[in-house]
Amino acid sequence: MNQKGYDIFKRSLYTFLVVFLLLCQTVFAADFSKVMILHTNDTHGFVMGDDKHIGMPVISQIKKDMEAKGYKVIMLDAGDIIQGNVLAKFDKGQSCIKFMNAIGYDAATIGNHEFDYGLGVLEERMKEAKFPFISSNIIDNNTENTFVKPYIVLEKEYGKIGIIGLTTPETKTSSLPENVATLNFLEGKMLMASTQMYVSKLIAEKCDLIIALGHLGSKDGCMGSRSEDVLANVNGIDIFIDGHDHLVKNNIVGNALQVETGSHTEHLGCIVYEDGKWQEKLINLGEYTRTDKNVEKLVNNASYNMDLHLSTPVGEAVNDMSGEIMPGLRTQEAAMGDFCSDAILWQSNQILGQANKADGCIVNGGAIRTGFNAGKIKVKDIQSVFPFDNQLWVVTIKGSKLLELLEASTQNTPDAMGGFPQVSGIEYTLNLTVPYQKGPQYPRSMYYAPAAPGSRVTINSVGGKAFDPDAEYKIVVNGFIKEGGDTYSGLTAENAFIAADELGITDSYCLQNYIKERLHGKITPEYNKIQGRIKIIS
Repeated sequence: MNQKGYDIFKRSLYTFLVVFLLLCQTVFAADFSKVMILHTNDTHGFVMGDDKHIGMPVISQIKKDMEAKGYKVIMLDAGDIIQGNVLAKFDKGQSCIKFMNAIGYDAATIGNHEFDYGLGVLEERMKEAKFPFISSNIIDNNTENTFVKPYIVLEKEYGKIGIIGLTTPETKTSSLPENVATLNFLEGKMLMASTQMYVSKLIAEKCDLIIALGHLGSKDGCMGSRSEDVLANVNGIDIFIDGHDHLVKNNIVGNALQVETGSHTEHLGCIVYEDGKWQEKLINLGEYTRTDKNVEKLVNNASYNMDLHLSTPVGEAVNDMSGEIMPGLRTQEAAMGDFCSDAILWQSNQILGQANKADGCIVNGGAIRTGFNAGKIKVKDIQSVFPFDNQLWVVTIKGSKLLELLEASTQNTPDAMGGFPQVSGIEYTLNLTVPYQKGPQYPRSMYYAPAAPGSRVTINSVGGKAFDPDAEYKIVVNGFIKEGGDTYSGLTAENAFIAADELGITDSYCLQNYIKERLHGKITPEYNKIQGRIKIIS
C-alpha cells in the first residue's frame, strides 16, 4: 500500500472509530431528565435582594427547593464576582466568595474584574473558594502553563460532565494593565485552537455533556473572540454559559444552547433537559421570594459591617441621577458623567493651583458604576459610584494625542464602550455617519488605533479655548486610562506624554469633597440634565 492509500485508510479508520464511539454513547446515553443547571454571571457584588436584584439568599433557596423536588442541581458562575459595587469592594470580594461557598457552587470562570485588586488578592480569593475557578485561555508567561485549571470533570451518577472555562482577551485592557502584565490571554485563532484541544480532551474522557463556562460576551469590539465565534469554530460544545456583556441570551447557535442572565442577579439562569434537548428556563425577579436564612444572615452581617464603616453622611441629591450604561455613560454624554468629571477636575485644580491648573478631564464611562437616588448621600454611595478607587494623574499631551484618544475611545459607538469619554473642560463632536478607520492594533489590546484621527471626532474646545492639535494640554485622567486601559493604549506609546504627575488623590475622594465643599452638601437640579459637551451626529 502506498503512502497515499495508507493515509486514506487511516482517515477511514479514524472516522469509523469516532462514529462507533458516538453510537456507543447514544446506546448508553446518560439520564439528564432530573438535572438542572443554575447559573449566574456578572454579579459584581450585587448579592442583596431588592426591587432590582434577586439576591443570593433567594438564589440559595431556589437551589434548595429544586433539590427537594428531586433535581440534581449543578451551580455555575460565568465570572465578574468580586468587584463592581461597594459591598464587594469593602473586603475585596471575600464576602462574595463566602456567599457562593454557602450556596454550594460547583465551578466559576475568571472574569476580567477578578484581576482588579491584583493577582495576589485573586489568588487569595481562589484559595478561599470551595469550588474551582477555571479558565483555559489564560497563560502564565513565566511557566507557560494555564493560570488555573483549564477545565473540570464532574462525575455524577446520572452522567459525566465536562466544564471548560474561558476568559475574555479584553481583560488585557479592561482590567488595570499592570495587574495582568505577566499573563497572556489567548484570542482569535489561538483561542479557537486551544478551546478545541480541551473540548476534544473532554470528548476523549467520554463526557456525556460539555459546558463552556465563558466570560467572553458578544460585543462587536471583541469580534473573533466572542462566544458566537467559539461556537462557530469549535465542535463538541453542548451548552455555552456566557457573561461579560451583561446581556440576556437564550439562543441556539449551531448545535449548542447559548445562555446568559444579564447581570447583578437581575435573573437566575435555569437550564433543564426537556423534549430531548437542553432548554433555558430563565427565573425572573419576583418569581421566588423565599430566602435561605443562613445565607441571608451572612449577607446581612456583611452589609451591616460595611454600613458601620461607610454610613457617614456626605450630602443630598435633590433628584435622582441616573447611572445607566446604555443609553448612558458608555454610549453618549450623561449627566452623571458630567458631574463626576466636573468633580475630578475641580478637586484636581484645587491641588494644582491657578497657575498650573488642568485644562480638562476625561473619565471612562466604565469607571462610573451607578448614580445617586434622590435623598441623603453617604460615603457608601460615593464608593458605589467609584468602587475602584482609581488614583488620578495629570498628563501633559499634545492636542493631536488628545484627538487620537477621543477617536479611539468612541470607535464602537453607538455600541456601548467602557472607554467612552465623559468629559469636563472639553467639548467634542462625534460623527457616527463616518465609519471608524482602523489603523494598527494597539499592543496587548483588542482595539485598533485610528488610521485618521479627526475623521470621526472633532474637538471644538479645550479649557474654554479653540482646539489646537499642536498645543500642549494638561488633562486629568485616572490611573486606568493613564496605563492604557480600555481604548487608551495610545498613552502607553513611547513619548506619549510630555509629562505625567500623580495627584495623590482618588476619584471617590474628589466626588465626596466636591459635594461637601464645592456644592455645600446639595446636588441641585442643574446636574439632572446634560451640559452639552458632546454632540453626536447620527
